Order: sequence, then C-alpha cells, then structure tokens
Amino acid sequence: MLNSRPTVRSTLKALLYIAPLLVISLAFTFWPLLEAFAMGFYRHYNFYLNQIGSLSLANFQFLWHDAAFQLALRNTLIFIIGVVPVSIGLALLLALSLHHARHFAKLLQTIYFLPLVTSSVAIAIVWRWLFSAEHGGLNGWLAIINRTPVDWLNDPRYSLLALIIVCIWHSLGLNIILLLASLQQIDRRYYLAAQLDGANSWQQFTNVTWPLLTPMILLVSINAVIVNLKVFDQVYALFNGSAGPANADLTLMYYLYQKFYVEDQPTIAAACGIVLFGITVGLTLGTLWVLRRHHYPQRGWSPS
Repeated sequence: MLNSRPTVRSTLKALLYIAPLLVISLAFTFWPLLEAFAMGFYRHYNFYLNQIGSLSLANFQFLWHDAAFQLALRNTLIFIIGVVPVSIGLALLLALSLHHARHFAKLLQTIYFLPLVTSSVAIAIVWRWLFSAEHGGLNGWLAIINRTPVDWLNDPRYSLLALIIVCIWHSLGLNIILLLASLQQIDRRYYLAAQLDGANSWQQFTNVTWPLLTPMILLVSINAVIVNLKVFDQVYALFNGSAGPANADLTLMYYLYQKFYVEDQPTIAAACGIVLFGITVGLTLGTLWVLRRHHYPQRGWSPS
C-alpha cells in the first residue's frame, strides 16, 4: 500500500533497489569531489604518484596574490551581473508573450528552446560569423544606422560583451519554458477577481502574476547563477581555445582549466574549484535571501 508505514524489510528492499545508483554516485561523484576538495590543501603534491608533501593554505595564498585569478574573478562577476538579470527579464517577457499568443505558440516554444539543445561548437560557429568584423551580421546592422563597425572578438573592450550576448541567447530557451509552465499553472480565477475589483493589466501583473510566479523565478535565478558561474564551453569555442583577447574573457572555470590541463598545477586548480564552489554557494544563498525578503510570503490578488 502506498500509505502504509515503512518497515525494516521495506526499507532494506528500497535500499537494495537504489544501491547500484548509490554505488555509482559515491564512486564517481562524491568521492572525487572529496578528493578534489582535499587536493586544494596539498603542497608539493605529485599528482601522478599521489604523493603528498604537506598540508597548508599555500594554494589559496597563491590565488590571493595571482593577478590572473583576480582578473578571472572580476570577469566572472561582471559576466554574472550581465547575463543573469537580462536573461531572466527577457525570458519573462517572452514567456508572457507566448502565454497570451493565440497562433503558432507551440512552434515559437520549439524555436526558443532550440539553442539549449544545440552544441556549443555549432553555436560558436554561428556567432563567430555574426561577430565578424568584416562581414558579420551585427556590424551589418550597425552600418545601417551609421555606426562604426566593432571588432567584437578581437577587441578586449567588446569581447566580454560578446560572450554575455551569446550566453543570454543560449540560456533563454530553458528559462522561457520553465516560466511559461509556471504561468500556465496560475488559476484564471485570480485574474477574474482582480478584474472585478477594477485592476488594470499592470496591477494584475504585480498583484497576481508576479507573486505567484516568484517560486519559479527563484528557481530560474538560482539555476542561472550556478550555470553561468561554470561557463567554459562558450569561451573555449567562441575564441578558438583561448580566453579572448588579452584574457578579457578569462573566467574562473577557464582559469581552473588552464591550471590543471595546460600548466599542470592540479593543487592550484583544486583550490580554485573550492573558491568557485564557495562563490556559487554564496551567490545562491544571496539570491535566495533577496527574493524571499522582497517577495515572500506570497500573496495573490486580494479584492478590497
């Protein structure tokens, strides 16, 4: 029975069913994470022989004084500030438009979702053409309005903006689908009650749609912060395996990749991973606190 109380036998049976997944997760996910966390504190460490010289905070001291790490941290924070609010705002506007669309709604949903399932290499090829200084689509539009062409991918002043644009476009699909699904779950009776009370469209949005949409906005915001803190594929593909001109697009994840795979410094890479994990947790909790502080408890439209 579904509502029966669990017994020792039923609990052991359930554990037996999930044991293969637990073993795989422990062996290939949790244990490597613990090893990587511990590696951040190793000093004079031989990665290939697994020989540990000593334990210290030297790796974190190195990061504190490393100019490249400071640049990666700054670029990552600017990138997050540029991508997350804009992508969620655009996704909300498009989700609202699709929610009220009467024709071709399913087709438009599919079109918006396509970037999410497209490979990073294919995306980079298309966007490198759009950003081309000589015959790119974006510079073609700038020429129409009599603006000077921009060398998006080779000018350090614009390359990070180019990466932000690509990642906003790439993340729209999932955010739109999630927000649209949440919009479709809102009971129409809330809007009818608001209309009877004389609420206009903006008042219906602020007093009905926004409060009831807050849980999904919270989920989308946290997911966007986590995903964009780990941005790597787009950087690597867009700039042909580099971190952009003059490291203008160097992010924490790309810095970690360079230290581990290029410079053969696994302990520095592990320390960077610990810092990245701490920043991810901090920004996630900060986003959670801000949204809960300003939008909870949830309240729908209440006729006066």
